Amino acid sequence: MGPLMLRFIFQLGVIIISARLGGFLLKKILKLPGVLGELVTGMLIGPYALGSLSIPGWGSLFPLPMTAVPVSPELYAIATLASIVLLFLSGLETDLATFLRYSVVGSAVGIGGVIVSFVLGDLCAIFFHVADSFMSPAALFMGTISTATSVGITARILSEKRKMDSPEGVTILAGAVLDDVIGIIVLAIVVGMSKVAQASGVVNWHHILVIALKALTFWVVCTALGLLLARRVTQLLKLFKSAELIASLAFGLALLLAGLSEKAGLAMIIGAYIMGLSLSRTDLVQLIQHELQGLYNALIPVFFCVMGMLVDFRAMSGVVVFGFIYSIVAILSKLVGCGVPAWLMKFSFRGAMRVGIGMVPRGEVALIVAGIGLSTGTIQPDVFGVAIMMTMITTVIAPPLLVKSFEGGSSLRAGAEKNQESLKTISLDFPSTDLAEFMMVRIANAFRSEEFYVYRVTHDINTFQVRKDDMTFSITHEGSSISMTTHEKHEHVLRLVVLEELLALEDLFQSLKSLKENALGVQLLNGLFDKDRGQ
Repeated sequence: MGPLMLRFIFQLGVIIISARLGGFLLKKILKLPGVLGELVTGMLIGPYALGSLSIPGWGSLFPLPMTAVPVSPELYAIATLASIVLLFLSGLETDLATFLRYSVVGSAVGIGGVIVSFVLGDLCAIFFHVADSFMSPAALFMGTISTATSVGITARILSEKRKMDSPEGVTILAGAVLDDVIGIIVLAIVVGMSKVAQASGVVNWHHILVIALKALTFWVVCTALGLLLARRVTQLLKLFKSAELIASLAFGLALLLAGLSEKAGLAMIIGAYIMGLSLSRTDLVQLIQHELQGLYNALIPVFFCVMGMLVDFRAMSGVVVFGFIYSIVAILSKLVGCGVPAWLMKFSFRGAMRVGIGMVPRGEVALIVAGIGLSTGTIQPDVFGVAIMMTMITTVIAPPLLVKSFEGGSSLRAGAEKNQESLKTISLDFPSTDLAEFMMVRIANAFRSEEFYVYRVTHDINTFQVRKDDMTFSITHEGSSISMTTHEKHEHVLRLVVLEELLALEDLFQSLKSLKENALGVQLLNGLFDKDRGQ
C-alpha cells in the first residue's frame, strides 16, 4: 500500500470517528442537530486548523493541496458519493401525493419561497461585490444556495408537537416537495450556465435559454420515464428475492443516472434525486431505505465533516458581515416568500409565521450546491464560508422559533377554522419497547397491504406518514408507546386497521400460550444431546 492510500485510510478513520462523536456530543449536550457537530468537527480538524499541524514522523494529517478544493481528491470523491446517497434517499422520501393533494397552498408556499430566496440571495451577492451582475454565475450560485430548505429539522419538531397532520404541518411538507424539485431544476440550469461561462467567458440570453431548455428536458424526460417504468423496474428487482441485492441494484441505477446527469452537463445529484423520485411510489421504498441505512450512517457524517473542512478561516475575516447579512436575508426571504402566500390563502398571521419559520432551515442541499460552486471555481473559499455560516445560523435559530410559534391559538383564520376538522390522536402503550417496535412494523405493513403510501419522514425520528386519497395519518413510535394522529372523519379507518393488527397479535400470543410449557426448549435440548451422543 502506497503512502497516499495509507494517509487516506487514516484520514477517513479520523473523520468518521470525530464526526460521529462531534455530532453525538452536540446533540446530547446542547440539544442541537448532530449535523452542526459534524460541520464544526470538520472545521476543527481540517487543513485550515488542526489538520495542518505536523505530527512527528508523519507530517500533517490533512495537508493543504494546491487545488481548488482544499482536501485530497479521494476524500472529495467520498463526499461526492455521500451526496449521491443523500439525494437518492431524499428522492425516495419525496411524497408526490402530498404535493398534488395540497398543490394550491403547497405550490404557492414553495414557489414563493424559492423565488424570493433566489432573488434576495443573488442581490446580496451583488451588494457585497461577490458578483457584478444578476446573471453572473457566482450570484446565481448564491441565489441557489439560499433556496434549498432542509425540512428534516422542521419535521422532527412537528412530530414532537404532534403537528405533522396540522394545516401548517401538511403545508410545510407539501411546500418542501416543490421547494426541492424547483431547487434541483434551478441548480441544473445554474451549473450548466457556469460551465458555459467558464468555457467562453460570457453567457448571453441565447445560451441561457438553451441551457434552461436542456436542463428542463433532461429533468422532465428522465422523471417521466422513471415514473412510468418504476413499476416494471420494481417487478424485475423483486425477481432476485434478496433485499440486499435489490437495494444494491437500485443504488447502482442511481449512480448510473447520476453519471448520465453529469455527462449531460448538469450535477450528479440531479440524476440521483430523479432515480429516488421515480421509485418513491413503489413498495420497495422501505426496503431500500432500510438496506442503505448503514451506508447512510457511515457516509453522511463524512460528507458534512468534509464540507466543514473546506472552510478557510483565513479568508473568513473579511466576509463576516457579509455572512451575517446573507444569513438574515436567507431567514427573511423564507418568512416573506413562504409566509405571505400562506397568509393570502387561508392562514392567520400566526399560522403563516409557522409555515415561514418551518421553511427557514437550510442543510445538505445548500452545502452540496456550495461544494459544487467551490469545486468548479465559481465561488471563492470566503464565499463558501459564508454559505456554511448561513446553513449553521438557520439550522440553529429555526427550531426554538418554531417551538415558540406553536404557543398560542389556531393557525387558520376565523372563517377557515370553522371548516377545519379537528385532529384526533390515539395513543397505545405497550409493556416493552421491543413489542412497540414490532407493532409499529405490523401497522405500517398493514397499511401498505391496503395500498396506502407509507414513508418515513426523516432518518432521525421513527415517524411515518401514511396517505391514500384524502386520508392522512401520522404514526410515531417513541419508547414503549405508539401515537397516531389523523383527521376526525378518518379516525374510524385508523382504528379499524390498528384493531385488526392488535387482534392478530392477540391470536399470535394465544398460539404461543397453547404450546406446552418449555416444549420448544426441550425439543432443542433433546436435539443438542442427540447430536452429542452421535459423536
